[in-house]
Amino acid sequence: MLQGTLDMLVLRTLVLGPAHGQTIAHAIERGSQDVLQVEHGSLYPALHRLQNRGWIASFWGTSENNRKAKYYRLTPEGRKQLAAQKSRWEQLVRAISRIMSPPSEQKQ
Repeated sequence: MLQGTLDMLVLRTLVLGPAHGQTIAHAIERGSQDVLQVEHGSLYPALHRLQNRGWIASFWGTSENNRKAKYYRLTPEGRKQLAAQKSRWEQLVRAISRIMSPPSEQKQ
């Protein structure tokens, strides 16, 4: 994944509501039709980073299989950050598309 992309995907996943780490990873994987694989070694540092920045908050709850689990939720600051990151991402995608498929090649 591109640098910073995981943070944006985690924030986007939490728009749907609070979730624990494993659920977040599965949601990203399912949403990408398994193109993106989220490793725990990347996910948990990202969750800690997002929490330290105030973009997500955590609380303890009980998982689907009746185990204690740490859940994460999006904060208002996280919603603002997600909107900013989404805008930058869309701008980046458009820029890369212009380079990869210039108008001169599309006519050929």
